[in-house]
Amino acid sequence: MKDKNLLAELAAYLFSCSRAETGRTPSERELADHFSVSRGQICEALAILEAMRIVERRAKSGIYLTTRQASVEAMALFAKAGLPLDPIQIYETVELRKIHEIKAAELACSRATEENYERLREILRASEERLAAGEGLAKEDRDFHLEIVRATKNSVFHKVCSVYYVMGEQRLPIYFNDPARGHRSHAEHLQIFDALLRRDGNLAQALMSAHLQGAESYWKGLISGMGAEQPDPTKEPA
Repeated sequence: MKDKNLLAELAAYLFSCSRAETGRTPSERELADHFSVSRGQICEALAILEAMRIVERRAKSGIYLTTRQASVEAMALFAKAGLPLDPIQIYETVELRKIHEIKAAELACSRATEENYERLREILRASEERLAAGEGLAKEDRDFHLEIVRATKNSVFHKVCSVYYVMGEQRLPIYFNDPARGHRSHAEHLQIFDALLRRDGNLAQALMSAHLQGAESYWKGLISGMGAEQPDPTKEPA
């Protein structure tokens, strides 16, 4: 079994068999037997999950889930494994993505190269072809936004924003099932691209903010449908 597969499958298994009242999971030996791998491989995988704040290994006690403190990378792993994400964490992540991408639009105006512009043109052309064929823009939408982040020339920035799209990759195709939403999104992409070409940072930020408002509203509605209470950004945390 490949390490990446083991990590996702181990996380999913720990969720499925942990004790609800304590969060305690099977032992390393039991996990090794279940996955037919060495105890050393399980130990290494658990170390990664512990670093991601998914589990905690307690001396002479056992392994426990600690998902409420999970990192953003852990949430991406949950999405890959098909595990349910905490609704409030989804809301907070979408909010953070919006902040990051608005800043990325500003930085891209001063840092984008012709290579970035050409890549954006290719993505926009591909978007037009998919719309003409009556298809969704999940891949092109992701590529467009991440190319703008790539144009900031900050590799860490790009890695952070890429995680957001891993978390939402199951939802993006559903989001773009609505043809009207795809056409509207593409039209807004064209406006953002024009602002980038003109290197107008203020306009690019404003357009990106308005563009992402639609996605934010979608996620808020989805979370409300899951029965989660929406956080009030005007109130201080208790």
